[in-house]
Amino acid sequence: MQHTAVYPFTAIVGQEDMKLALILNVVNPLLGGVLIKGEKGTAKSTAVRALADLLPAMKVSKNCPFHCDPSDAAHLCDSCRDKTGQGQDLSVQSVKMRVVELPVSATEDRVVGTLDIEHAIKHGEKKFDPGILAQANRNILYVDEINLLDDHVVDVLLDAAAMGVNTVEREGVSYSHPARFVLVGTMNPEEGDIRPQLLDRFGLSVAVAGENQPEWRVEVIKRRLAYEQDSCSFARQYQEEQEKLAASIMQARRLLPEVTISDELLLLVAKLAIILEVDGHRADITVIKTAMTLAALDGRRQALAEDIKKAARLALPHRMRRRPFEDGTLDWDKVEAVFTQQ
Repeated sequence: MQHTAVYPFTAIVGQEDMKLALILNVVNPLLGGVLIKGEKGTAKSTAVRALADLLPAMKVSKNCPFHCDPSDAAHLCDSCRDKTGQGQDLSVQSVKMRVVELPVSATEDRVVGTLDIEHAIKHGEKKFDPGILAQANRNILYVDEINLLDDHVVDVLLDAAAMGVNTVEREGVSYSHPARFVLVGTMNPEEGDIRPQLLDRFGLSVAVAGENQPEWRVEVIKRRLAYEQDSCSFARQYQEEQEKLAASIMQARRLLPEVTISDELLLLVAKLAIILEVDGHRADITVIKTAMTLAALDGRRQALAEDIKKAARLALPHRMRRRPFEDGTLDWDKVEAVFTQQ
């Protein structure tokens, strides 16, 4: 049976905001994920799977249900930490990042995992049955039609995405494990919305639509037909672009901890949030994190005002105050005014 190559990320036509938001979250999973709003057939799931396939294999601790990074002592699970604490070397293997899909019908226990209380009482030790968040650690967690998920389950997902840790508590017994994943939620606004309190918890948000230029629509069709005719040959055409993008992402990951931002730009973000009447401080923090990630992706150690402006487009629209049944809109004239006055 002939192998079918994954559709190349760099072959996706248009949808630049969506592609950038996905890349930024892969560089910095602590951004809190991305919510993609749009109609069906706009390459949402294609882009997510293509991005996972784009990245090189990663080192994981062999037989660890959480795929711990042996070189990252700060984010090991209890079992891997115990082994290293006893002077044991962790067995290492290479695996590709994968897309873990969460079904709309998933219960909280299925998502976070379960603790065997009876075992804990009888034997005095914790027995944890990993859930979807364990599978998602260091991977992409993809939730299609996230607006149809139970609100409490969405809250759990967003908590884990923001903290990088999943904690399960039952009958006074608790268990925590690393859950650093890229959360990607997609939805069709016509099928219902997410509560504003939950919407605010997503790091970034983008709206997607079909191409409205005839030439671009034709290009979408041509590329899809060529891919279906011979996926491997089609993928080879984009191999150089794929490798270049993958290298820039890995470089950005290494550079991100060194990126700094000036007090003047922090003040600029605060003014922006006040003028736009954004509730709380999560918007400010997300804009700053996104701007620093943009700088790293551009190969810089210093965030610039232009990074703040780009970050605002991705981090603020879904946080704007709105009336029921209205979409959040970002008044770009107000944004430009803040940058003009600096």
